[in-house]
Amino acid sequence: MADRHNRDIDRQPGPLPEPLQVFTVDAHAHLEIVTNTSPQSPEVAKVIADAKSVGVDRLVQVGYSAEQSQWCVELAEHFPGVVLAAVALHPNEAPVVPDLEADLAIIERLATHPRVRAIGETGLDFFRTEEALREKQIYSFKRHIELAKQVEKALVIHDRDAHRQVLDTLLEVGAPTKTIFHCYSGDAEMARECIDAGYILSFAGTVTFKNAPALREAVKLVPHSQLLVETDSPFLAPMPNRGSLNTPAQIPTILRFIAEERGEDVNELARVVSDNALRLFGSFA
Repeated sequence: MADRHNRDIDRQPGPLPEPLQVFTVDAHAHLEIVTNTSPQSPEVAKVIADAKSVGVDRLVQVGYSAEQSQWCVELAEHFPGVVLAAVALHPNEAPVVPDLEADLAIIERLATHPRVRAIGETGLDFFRTEEALREKQIYSFKRHIELAKQVEKALVIHDRDAHRQVLDTLLEVGAPTKTIFHCYSGDAEMARECIDAGYILSFAGTVTFKNAPALREAVKLVPHSQLLVETDSPFLAPMPNRGSLNTPAQIPTILRFIAEERGEDVNELARVVSDNALRLFGSFA
C-alpha cells in the first residue's frame, strides 16, 4: 500500500458533483491516503464536509495494516455519527510484515472496539503477491474470517485475480453472516454465485470505466438488499474524473451511473445503499 500512497497524494480531486436529494453512505474509503494527515486535521474535516455537501454524510474508513487500522479507529472516535471503522491486514500487507502474529494480535484487539463494525479489508490478491507468499496470504485471510465470526461483525473482502480461491476459502472456512465483496471485480456469472450465497456486492468507480462491461452486467443483477456503493478513496475515481484524486464526494457520480444502468431512480438507490449500510454496520451514532 505504501507505493500506491506515494503515487496518489500529489493528485487533485475532481469537481464536486451535483448533490443527491437523499443522504447516503460511502461504504469504503481510506481518508488517511486522501489527506496524508492525522484524523483530527482540517484536511480530513474538509473531505468529510465536501462529501456531506453533495449528500454523502457517512462513511466507513477501512483498514489495511496494524498501524493504519489504529488510525481508522481514531478517525471513527473523532467523528461520531459520521465515521465507522473496519480493521484488518490487507492481503498484500499480511505476507510481508515482519511479525504476522503480532500484527494479527493488534487487529484482534482493535476488532472489539465499539466504533469498529467490520473486519477488512482482507482477502486474496494474486495480482500483486508472488506465488511463494500466497499460502501466508491465505492463512491471514482465514484468520480474519474467523475473527469476523468471533466478534460478529461484517467481513470486507479484497479480491483481485483470485475469484475462485476467495469463494472456495469462504466455503471451506464458513463465511460470516455479513460478507461484503469490496470493489466488486467479477463478472455476471460470479455475481450470481455471490448473490445465491447471500454475499453483498459493493461497486466502486470501476463500474463507470469504458473497459468494464462485465461489471455493468453484474451490477444489473444485484438485488437491492445485497448492494453497496463505495469510492475506495483515493483510488479509482469514476468517469469523467478518472485519474484524479478520489474522495467520498464522488459517490453521487457512481450512484447516478449505476441507477442509469439499472433503470432506477438515483435517490431511491441512495436510500437503498443507506439502509443496507445501517443493516450491515449498525448505527453511525
